Amino acid sequence: MILNDRIQQRHLRNLIFKFFEGLFRFMIIIGISYIILQPVFSMLSTAFMDPVDIYDITVRWVPKHFTLTNFKPVMTVMEYGTTFTASLGLSLIVAAVQVASCSFIGYGLARFRFKGKNLIFALVLLTLVIPPQTIMIPLFLHYRFFDVLGIISLITGKEGGVNLLDSFWPFIMQAATGMGIKNGLYIFIFRQFFAGIPRSFEEAAYVDGASAILTFRKVILPNAVPAMIIVFLFSFVWQWNDEFYSGIFLQGARLLPMALQTMASTIETMAGIEVKMDPYYISLLNNTGALLVVGPPLLLYIFLQRYFVESIARAGIVG
Repeated sequence: MILNDRIQQRHLRNLIFKFFEGLFRFMIIIGISYIILQPVFSMLSTAFMDPVDIYDITVRWVPKHFTLTNFKPVMTVMEYGTTFTASLGLSLIVAAVQVASCSFIGYGLARFRFKGKNLIFALVLLTLVIPPQTIMIPLFLHYRFFDVLGIISLITGKEGGVNLLDSFWPFIMQAATGMGIKNGLYIFIFRQFFAGIPRSFEEAAYVDGASAILTFRKVILPNAVPAMIIVFLFSFVWQWNDEFYSGIFLQGARLLPMALQTMASTIETMAGIEVKMDPYYISLLNNTGALLVVGPPLLLYIFLQRYFVESIARAGIVG
């Protein structure tokens, strides 16, 4: 009888402990989710507000006058059709090139033995630590006067090489050579993923007479789909939201982040120098423009979240 009472008390203590443990986890998740999602909810609420609602102190989250009129001037000033097409095309191209180059580099670092391999991998990780602002001027001059050992100047007959600014070539060339946005992270992801693939796959291909390149293309890449999906989505989103490299390489051409950055000043210029725009109305327009910028990646994640989560789980990426 006493033993049964002790067992019941222990069981009750375990239930109470699990309840408070679950409650604590729930509160932590709710708190973190609020910090992350609150700006998104605020942006969505403000974008669909009528200008009258921004002066109404009773309006907090749900607009009293739901409207889509804010989108027309914002899309006109941002030239949304042109900038959206340019951003989408550049992001898709860069993401595809980065998947190809980083997978190739990551496979070499994971599978082949050569002198200096660890040093190269350390330098790859170092690119994640060094701020890109430190090489901003060399990057600009490199692509403004692009030349390869003087060969281009010799062929064209002009000193100073060729000007690759205001084109997509700097982004593509950086992605192809493993020096693009966050390429160090993508190489690390592929390297860790390839290191976990059994060597028996490659050994079987070598026995059948396949070369290293053929083995990589026919055997390794089909098994690396989870890592490829992760890198493609990361690359697409980072390139879509990029302002730093776009501001360096694209002085005349415009992408969505650049159009959003100059939207408020453009509207004030169109209104006239003597007219000072209401800061609350400018904030409303900025939220509308921000929704137009972050909307496509959010929709992409909504439709691909299952594949994205499955890919992370299969790739074994944690932390």
